[in-house]
Amino acid sequence: MSNLTWTEQDAKAVDIARVLAADAVEKVGNGHPGTAVSLAPIAYLLYAKVMKSDPSDSRWLGRDRFVLSAGHSSLTQYTQLYLNGFGLELGDIESLRTWDSLTPGHPEFGLTKGVECTTGPLGAGVANAVGFAMSARHARELYDPASAPGESVFDHDVYCIAGDGCMQEGVSGEASSLAATQELGNLFLIYDDNRISIEGDTKIAFSEDVQARYAAYGWDTYHVDFTNGFTSYEEKVAELYDVLERARQVTDKPHFIKVTTIIGWPLPTKAGDHSVHGAKLGAAEISGLKKELGFEDVPFAVDTAVVDVTRANAAARAKELRAQWDPRFEAWRSANPEKAALLDRVLAKEAPEGLDAALPVFEPGSMATRAASGKVLSALAGAVPELWGGSADLAGSNNTTMAGVGSFIPAERSSHEFTGAPGGRTLHFGIREHAMGNILNAITMDGLSRVYGGTFLAFVDYMRITPRLAGLSHVPSIFVYTHDSIGVGEDGPTHQPIEQVMGLRLTPNLDVVRPGDANETAHAWAQILRSKNRPAALILSRQNVPTLDRSEGSGLAGAENTALGGYVLKEASAEPKVVLVGTGSELQLALAAAEALEAEGVPARVVSLPCVEWFQAQSDEYREQVLPAGTPKVVVEAGVVVGWKDLLGGNTEAVGIDHFGASADGALLFEKYGITAQAVADKARALIG
Repeated sequence: MSNLTWTEQDAKAVDIARVLAADAVEKVGNGHPGTAVSLAPIAYLLYAKVMKSDPSDSRWLGRDRFVLSAGHSSLTQYTQLYLNGFGLELGDIESLRTWDSLTPGHPEFGLTKGVECTTGPLGAGVANAVGFAMSARHARELYDPASAPGESVFDHDVYCIAGDGCMQEGVSGEASSLAATQELGNLFLIYDDNRISIEGDTKIAFSEDVQARYAAYGWDTYHVDFTNGFTSYEEKVAELYDVLERARQVTDKPHFIKVTTIIGWPLPTKAGDHSVHGAKLGAAEISGLKKELGFEDVPFAVDTAVVDVTRANAAARAKELRAQWDPRFEAWRSANPEKAALLDRVLAKEAPEGLDAALPVFEPGSMATRAASGKVLSALAGAVPELWGGSADLAGSNNTTMAGVGSFIPAERSSHEFTGAPGGRTLHFGIREHAMGNILNAITMDGLSRVYGGTFLAFVDYMRITPRLAGLSHVPSIFVYTHDSIGVGEDGPTHQPIEQVMGLRLTPNLDVVRPGDANETAHAWAQILRSKNRPAALILSRQNVPTLDRSEGSGLAGAENTALGGYVLKEASAEPKVVLVGTGSELQLALAAAEALEAEGVPARVVSLPCVEWFQAQSDEYREQVLPAGTPKVVVEAGVVVGWKDLLGGNTEAVGIDHFGASADGALLFEKYGITAQAVADKARALIG
């Protein structure tokens, strides 16, 4: 006997969700109604009966998290946010996919209350859900380490609805494999097995047993069949509820629930047809649906009394949940004032006061910026306790491991090199760049910590959509990309990124940071950690570069200017006739070229430009002081030269590389391809005549 209470009121609320999905798509003329119609009872079950939430406080810390990986079916979530009183009203549903609405085509984080993350690219939401589940475990260990698992105010569950498209995208497999390794017992993935995608029946391209695949990963798996073996149709919400309750008892495995459905059920003639996946249903079909469900054949005609009761029930349920949770949370705050202060600061997205003081200062010498970054992270481990991260199996190469901290893995999975421990802060993503990026975004959107993840810059295309989603969502995810140029050397052109830095600069709201030496790297990390709403791509060298002598009398400006994005590193001996601009490992070439020009009597200013985006955020007056519009400029960067005139002005020439590299010593490649101080000086001479 199920413990679920499911009344006629609940059934009516589900039907309201169905007809609203149909009407909303019909009104705007495009969208995805079919899945929202057939998933209505599952989504309603989660929102009204299963998940902990507070519609009046959509960011309540004690809430469960919900991710709609099948983001095209946004109405699956929007109708529940409307029914349960999260702030959406009927007019918002009517405004689906229109200008300035709260109901865009795919859910967007920060726009609609109750939406935990931006979804749409299929499979990404599954990886987001894994990230949210990891965030929950980490938060308990960061803020409430003395509590037993399941007994902390920070413990909560994560629910995700995914479809066939999500299961076909490789990122879901990457993330799901990692979720099993992490033993994420707080993660519940509901797979809508409706066998339909845009091209029709999925059997033309998708024949695997998905449940068996998840069992092989190591998940706790179940099957609820609404079709009764395709003999009849029965929306078994009580059985699904019981499965969720049973799964909750398994705490060391994530949970996979395959629910076999028919898309668009109970549409009178189009249920099961792929035409309902991504197009409006048509007036006749909607009329038939409303007749079958007992609705008036008028667009958006809903029984407001049912909506009122549904919202009242949600509010009452939230009140009961908060009555249990709030006193426990206040008791935790009283018993842990330092942890509570940390939580308050992190939730406010404030960097610690001692951030700059904790930065290491590097003496003049030679060091790769990736190596400097690793030393910075280790130095910040104590000052920024909310910071954690790792890489896609490249910890030693990316230098993403903080010294003296354990790994975020179950203790029994410890290796000779890495020890899993409660509160571990080193993340091991495996060779799963795409999943890593989405997991980073979810942890960042959760807002309880700051996280970073690294790989080689040449492999950014494996995860290219994730910095884009972070920028779209205005969340400060941190992506660390090392081995940033032909300086990779003998690894050859497959590992030598040529176009990637400039390509990343094309992404809106993304800060692309390429520090020129070890001390710029330290201040780059500090500025990245101060960001509240912009992700960063930190671009670092494999090869050693000079650590500049910035001491008093050196003539070089301090590395703290890195936060400005661009600054005068070395002033010309007189009014400059040319400005030489360097980024990253090529900053040294700009300095050497300036020295040669000055020896010829040509005043040359050197500007370090570690972050174009930070520089563009400065005042017009400051930018004009650093890069005067009327002064010729030569920029040097070991990447494509396309784009520099747009960034710095028409009187700009660039020294770079517009073709693939080769397998040879990195220093030799710079010489062979003409990325030298002499080439910079020659460009300058030509510019000034």
